[in-house]
Amino acid sequence: MITITGATGRLGRLTVEALLERGVPADRIVAAVRTPDKAADLAERGVQVRRADYDEPKTLAAALAGTTRLLLVSGSEVGRRVPQHRNVVEAAAAANVELIAYTGILNCDTSKMVLAEEHKATEAVIRESGLPHVFLRNGWYLENYTENLAPALESGTLIGAAGDGRIAAATRADYAAAAAAVLTGDGHAGKTYELGGDTPFTMAELAAELSRQTGRDIAYRNMSEEEYAKALVAAGVPEPYAKTLADSDTGIARGDLTTGSGHLRALIGRPTTALADAVAAALKG
Repeated sequence: MITITGATGRLGRLTVEALLERGVPADRIVAAVRTPDKAADLAERGVQVRRADYDEPKTLAAALAGTTRLLLVSGSEVGRRVPQHRNVVEAAAAANVELIAYTGILNCDTSKMVLAEEHKATEAVIRESGLPHVFLRNGWYLENYTENLAPALESGTLIGAAGDGRIAAATRADYAAAAAAVLTGDGHAGKTYELGGDTPFTMAELAAELSRQTGRDIAYRNMSEEEYAKALVAAGVPEPYAKTLADSDTGIARGDLTTGSGHLRALIGRPTTALADAVAAALKG
């Protein structure tokens, strides 16, 4: 039995789809979710839907019953993730899970980004559990950019604090395909995969691609971390999240979110989604 936590989230749902595409029988997949009603469509297709709340260990024990391979999709509640993830890991150990895969962040062990801290701590919890494990350190999603193009298209300026740092981004579907490959394959226990797109790009190159495809002159304006955070707040982003995003851009400038590992391409058996293709798809709507 393969269990996916957070299976109604965007990455989790795509991983369920990737498993089905790989021929895993629907009834051998467990979608562990906080709100089962949101997974009604998966249940209709034969996927087992079980309630699993990271804050409620009893639900986790029931959700993981019979699980042999588990994908722990990192929680979304920054600041609470380590104890939540620990609950899942402890439930996995009690259920004698044979392999736990965890979706962390690229270059987790060396990154100085605020977002890396909880991922680093979670990896330590998993190591200490003694469970066979594999770390899927995901880079940025291309959707982080392609789903938020409106301000740049309206103003003619793409803003950030990433400097000339390169971003090895890929689509959620690319990362989901990698997770499915690990969950259905052999020889992954003990491995750490640094996952990112084949061709890392800078923000200036993203602006140039937008310009090329729209026929408009769109420039990248680099700011200080503080200036970028203030600009995000002015645009309506909550201050704590704005500060995290600005910190992440500073991490990009340092090189925290780039890789030349080729791990993602190797796992999915094809090139990762190109920036130009992702932008084209977004502009088409």
